[in-house]
Amino acid sequence: MTHRFYKKQPSSRNLLISAAVFAAVILLFGTAVSSVSAKTEAEEMQTLEAAVTRGITYCYAIEGMYPPSLSYLQEHYGITYNEQKYFVDYQPLGTNIMPDVTIIKKRANKEVSP
Repeated sequence: MTHRFYKKQPSSRNLLISAAVFAAVILLFGTAVSSVSAKTEAEEMQTLEAAVTRGITYCYAIEGMYPPSLSYLQEHYGITYNEQKYFVDYQPLGTNIMPDVTIIKKRANKEVSP
């Protein structure tokens, strides 16, 4: 005799399918977050490069010479960036030659506990 409110116990096959679908959703979510993060970092680097180039060009247009140093550019033209995240190598080549600027993303230092 079967009861009207009796529910069958889920089979192990159904549990495996549910677990596989859940794992796939989690994997897709993780991949999407990683992709968005990488794209954001690339855009952040491009924005920094554009800001430094714009500041250098603006300085030359206003003062008739390129900035002598990165700190000069920061102090007088408001260039700011995350110094823990990026290394900016600023090499002035002369007052009338555009400086050589290289921007490198620093590696994240992960401290390992003993």
